[in-house]
Amino acid sequence: MVSTAKKSKIPIGILIYCVCLYIIWTCYHFFVLPQIEKIPNELASSLLDDGLCKNLIWTLPAVLLIRKYSDELKIKFDEFFLWKKEYWKYALFLPAFFVYVMAGVLVNKIPISFSLSIKDAITVLFVGVTEEFVFRGLFLNYTAKKIKNEDVAIAINAMMFLAIHFPRWIQEGIFVNNIVHLGFLSIIILSVIFSVIFLKTKNIVIPIILHMFWDMLIFGLY
Repeated sequence: MVSTAKKSKIPIGILIYCVCLYIIWTCYHFFVLPQIEKIPNELASSLLDDGLCKNLIWTLPAVLLIRKYSDELKIKFDEFFLWKKEYWKYALFLPAFFVYVMAGVLVNKIPISFSLSIKDAITVLFVGVTEEFVFRGLFLNYTAKKIKNEDVAIAINAMMFLAIHFPRWIQEGIFVNNIVHLGFLSIIILSVIFSVIFLKTKNIVIPIILHMFWDMLIFGLY
């Protein structure tokens, strides 16, 4: 007897993008970024790096795939920007992040002085958007529906999010330091926080804001 059950569509586009993202991003950090950093104008260099290149490699393909494979995702793109009054409670993460980062500053005896370079400010402005759309809006959004067990999906997403930082760490010579001194744990914890919030609220704006605020603290105080 021939089964009439409809087979689930295989999201080839998401798979190809996932593989290509890690390959292209690694090549970008080792071969393209060093050339961009040679541009004498810091504003132009930063806009080209975090503004143009990262959005073309990360955000644009992610948004197109989210819309294309909407039926394969747990949360639809149209829900990403809906707002409910109870979402304001997540603002409590802002002072929590501040206290945590300040504690690190004090423990490490870093002089308290907040300042953002042009490059840092542009990074803060764009990175939260690009990374949240890709890792929460697309990858987590897909795995959370297919795996069903959200805890497993969140764990997988955290490992994927950690791995995407490896090319930059290697290129900057801080990979071993971040592993040995457990600096990588903050990436995993943040990924879990952003993932849980995204799945609970179905809103992408909240993790983006929290991500931007965290980056602002790290770049400004460290």
